[in-house]
Amino acid sequence: MKIAVVGASGMTGSRVVTEAVTRGHHVTAVFRGTPSELPHPDVDVVRGDATDVDHMSAVLAGADAIVGATRPAPGAEDTVAATITALLDAAAGTRVLVVGGAGPLRSPSGGLVIDDPAFVPPEWRTIASASTTQLQACEAHAGDWVYLSPPAMLEPGIRTGAYRRGSTTILTAADGSSRISTEDFAIAIVDELENPGRDRHFTVGY
Repeated sequence: MKIAVVGASGMTGSRVVTEAVTRGHHVTAVFRGTPSELPHPDVDVVRGDATDVDHMSAVLAGADAIVGATRPAPGAEDTVAATITALLDAAAGTRVLVVGGAGPLRSPSGGLVIDDPAFVPPEWRTIASASTTQLQACEAHAGDWVYLSPPAMLEPGIRTGAYRRGSTTILTAADGSSRISTEDFAIAIVDELENPGRDRHFTVGY
């Protein structure tokens, strides 16, 4: 499979590149700037800004699947809708897996995760709100997309190969925590690319 990863220098995107290459996929890693270090030697490295529709249309042409792992810089959270809309435009009907946020998931206590301080403390609320806006922009677009919300805590860790798949309600462990390592999150992403599920919005976690 030919997979393009947009935002390949980020915490999630870089691990998706590694996971996909390990499984034998042909990967194009799209960087907005100049990468500090190049990924696997078999990866095609391309510079591109997700908001540049004309350039990205050429970059993404021929891809079987696209991973949108872009993340706004602090203070630029209001750009997420325009960025994902431009990426979906550039994809021209090719399926895009959008790496989103946990904000628009349902909370076990009712309501949305963004409004539950157990999962979203005040300092995370701005980026969590941006993920809700991002999902709404996807829902308004006619392109082929799927939106993956991480659990409340996503951070580098160990690749265990294990995770649970949920729908639109945040997944929690027996102790109430909601987390997954970025390495296992990348496994879930490539699993979805290889064997697409029926949900347009889903989540994973331990």
